[in-house]
Amino acid sequence: MSAPRVNMDRLLELVRLHRMGEGCREVGRLLGMSPKTELRYRQVLRGAGLLEGSADDLPDPEDLRAAVAAALPPSMAPKVSSSVDPWMEQIRRGVDRGASPKAIFDKLARKDPEFSGSYQAVKRACRRILRSKGVQPEDVSVPVETAAGQVAQVDFGYVGKLFDPDTGRLRKAWVFVLVLGYSRHLFARVVFDQKTRTWLRLHVEAFEALGGVPAVVVPDNLKAAVVRTAFGKADREKLALNRSYRELARFYGCKIDPTPPRSPEKKGKVESAVKYVKRNFFASSEFDDIQQANTELADWVEKTAGQRIHGTTGRRPLVVFREEERSALEPLPRMRYQLVEWKRCKVHRDCHVEFDRHLYSVPWQTLGQEIWVRAKERSIEIYLESKRIATHVRSTRGRRSTQEQHLPKHRADLRHRCEDYWVTRADRLGPEVGAFVRAVFESDDVLSKLRDVQAIVTLFEGYPRHRAIGAARRASYFGNYSYRGVRRILRNAMDLLELPSVVATSHGRIEQPRFARSVDELLATPLEGSHESN
Repeated sequence: MSAPRVNMDRLLELVRLHRMGEGCREVGRLLGMSPKTELRYRQVLRGAGLLEGSADDLPDPEDLRAAVAAALPPSMAPKVSSSVDPWMEQIRRGVDRGASPKAIFDKLARKDPEFSGSYQAVKRACRRILRSKGVQPEDVSVPVETAAGQVAQVDFGYVGKLFDPDTGRLRKAWVFVLVLGYSRHLFARVVFDQKTRTWLRLHVEAFEALGGVPAVVVPDNLKAAVVRTAFGKADREKLALNRSYRELARFYGCKIDPTPPRSPEKKGKVESAVKYVKRNFFASSEFDDIQQANTELADWVEKTAGQRIHGTTGRRPLVVFREEERSALEPLPRMRYQLVEWKRCKVHRDCHVEFDRHLYSVPWQTLGQEIWVRAKERSIEIYLESKRIATHVRSTRGRRSTQEQHLPKHRADLRHRCEDYWVTRADRLGPEVGAFVRAVFESDDVLSKLRDVQAIVTLFEGYPRHRAIGAARRASYFGNYSYRGVRRILRNAMDLLELPSVVATSHGRIEQPRFARSVDELLATPLEGSHESN
């Protein structure tokens, strides 16, 4: 089996770290690459001239992709034999007809006495047909002494339920803790969730509260910070930073060193800090709501946690921070970070993707594919691989953002279900066409004629204006309000013929039945006074 390809995000991070002057082994460690893998891609990128330059001006991902594709073309996957290979043609026909793997398996087992394949083999064969169509934990934890401003560790800790004034109910709450490795000074904040947006916002608030940025941030192996991505087999699973977290790190100029899975001892400083916050502050305090909890927590951090004699350093964390570590932190950027959230989504059958309970359209050719959503406060950008394919204004609750050019040209207008919309389009072709469309709507007082009108108006728009008017006149004259009738008129060019001179009675609109007498005639007839026969 060939080695897995490294995605563009990790290659971009490899370029950035080398441009920052990091050593090869350190780069490999931070990116979860073996020395051979790091060397192979480093040589390719250096040969293409992409490792030189400023860390603030990274190359375009497409340039990285082109350089890697030219030097390391993908190898063909080996052909794998299957027990159902002799029946692949029958399986393919079943898939083309829309049959499920279970239905295909049942038919083969019932109809072919020589069939010996398993249901799982049929499922794998169906998946192949559909595809053709379209850091391991260390054994020993070694205490590490860090320099001032070098490392900060972050983690969450569950603190019970608190009252949420926004929802008016009790909710599960967590405390976010960031502790500096040198001074042990900490930042703490209570929140109601561990979503990516919350995770990023807490980092921004922590950096602003500290007045600077540590060189390295060590997060826990939680979903918001680290996404586990399998490269090949499960035993080769590596860690890949969440794209949203990467963007935040690039903005602040810091590096992320995620904790290996199931290794809490690798971030013992923040583990101890979370326990200290829970056992000291939360165990001895009572709050009415989360706002009060955060207000008192900030006061506790400064007056209690910051002034205690730390058990390991033997010094007061807040004093050490103010005198030694604050000046060692990287300065904050001039502009405040605007939260950017990335999310991987699948394109639905309606050519939309869902983000934060809202739907955004994408080009219909991407139906069924996995794409990336990059969400800012006021905009949504959608990417296929590294190419942006759509941009939207961020919607409010309950709204669908659809761009007409993203839908199939001949089907985009079908989403309009308002009668006035189609009448207006008919009026643009001429008053005769508009009058005919209104008559189609009124031709049945029970059944909706919207689908007929959609087809008729779309048909008219495909012909010259004078022919659409002629067809509408002829159909109105003979009371033909069906799509098939209008299509027959246009296909046979009957709209170019002159209408009969005799005024025909409208179909289905008899003024008076043939043998019926008028009301005046009935009233003039004397009533019978006896039962005599006539």
